[in-house]
Amino acid sequence: MNNLTFHNILDYGAVADGKTLCTDAFKKAFNACEEKGGGTVFVPAGEYLTGAIIFKSNITLHIDNGAVVKFSQDPKDYPIVTERWEGVEVKCHCGLLYADGVENIAVVGQGTLDGQGQPWWKKHKDGTLDYPRPRFINFCSSKRILLDGVKLIDSPSWTINPILSENITINNLFILNPADSPNTDGIDPESCKNVRISNCHVDVGDDCIAVKAGTEFCLKRVPCENISITNCTMVHGHGGVVLGSEMSGSIRNVTISNCVFEGTDRGIRLKSRRGRGGVVEDVRVTNIVMKEVVCPFTMNLYYHCGPGGKEKIVWDKSPYPISEITPSFRRIHFSNITAREVSAAAGFLYGLAEMHVQDISFDNISVHIAENAIPGEPDMLTNMDLVAKKGFILNNFADIRFTNVSVNGQEGPAFLVEDGENIDFQGCTAGNDAGAVITLTNVKTARIDCFSKDKTAILESKNENIFVNGEKLA
Repeated sequence: MNNLTFHNILDYGAVADGKTLCTDAFKKAFNACEEKGGGTVFVPAGEYLTGAIIFKSNITLHIDNGAVVKFSQDPKDYPIVTERWEGVEVKCHCGLLYADGVENIAVVGQGTLDGQGQPWWKKHKDGTLDYPRPRFINFCSSKRILLDGVKLIDSPSWTINPILSENITINNLFILNPADSPNTDGIDPESCKNVRISNCHVDVGDDCIAVKAGTEFCLKRVPCENISITNCTMVHGHGGVVLGSEMSGSIRNVTISNCVFEGTDRGIRLKSRRGRGGVVEDVRVTNIVMKEVVCPFTMNLYYHCGPGGKEKIVWDKSPYPISEITPSFRRIHFSNITAREVSAAAGFLYGLAEMHVQDISFDNISVHIAENAIPGEPDMLTNMDLVAKKGFILNNFADIRFTNVSVNGQEGPAFLVEDGENIDFQGCTAGNDAGAVITLTNVKTARIDCFSKDKTAILESKNENIFVNGEKLA
């Protein structure tokens, strides 16, 4: 490596005792790289204490094997900047690793970054923060970003949150935050384009991976699009992969494949509400294994968490006029998925009365309900009862297909379907022998080609054009 572009922080005054503040040494090393047009800032084995590390263009931060970078717990070491925080532009602490308007940057190596987030979590719970907590890696309005190999632990808040950035590769990271640490999401690309997330292990206190696009209060609505997530393991989080609820700029073109979720509250989760606007569309999910999740599949357009979530416009089940503040989910497709030891429900799809979830498919899906399931919320909406051992629950839908879907261990119908049109069941099976497998209420056009006719369906009311094994029911 060219010595002119390789800068060891020990040469700039860093002390590897884990106690001496090395913020100035990092700054000097970055400045030296910048003077040469770019290069590598090298952190050798040892422990280093620092405040915010602020990136410049064309620089790689290399954390070597055996190196531990610990971040100061003093708020004064993280300058106040104006950036998005949970989808809204506010004044907040800059990230532990921060960039704004740069390009060609990287964080690589086999070392450890320790956010020492415990005091931040306590202040958040006590309500004593002067400004929102710093995120761990917070790169904004930047291009060509690489994160590879490092271990990140104990983030003060969201762990990785690129915003309004593009061409991002996140590979082979190990992210660990305590399961009870507040809002310590793993990886949250927000209004970003061309993002590749692969080979990561994420064990956190909130959503493992959450794709976001800002709220209705953003100055600019920018989509998050062209996102691929593959070969990852997710543990403990509130959701394995989540789209929303901040999605006012829209989320589109997302693939999720070859992942394992264990102990996450939900598996694949889409969430939003009236007032947000935007659309989530063109999503493909395949080759996923889930274990001990509350609900494997959720789509909820009445999500009530966050500011304004208790207003009538959010929880009211009456239809509202469709406008630019009406959110929608469409063209979402699931295939080749196994979920075992599920507790609350096999799936929960709840569209708006005026804007149904639409063009949804489930192919080759196997769901096994836990024998000793603990009641829980399939998703968060006002007046949602705790449930256990339920099948798929559908409300306000259009154009949904279930092909080779099996549900086992549920109590009651495997499919509880209400208020919608055009639903197909092909080759589906269910494990209970008592009562109906499918219950339909206020459904227009259903084609059911599975089960025996005498146990297929209970037709509650106002159903039209119901076909069972090719025969129209009276």
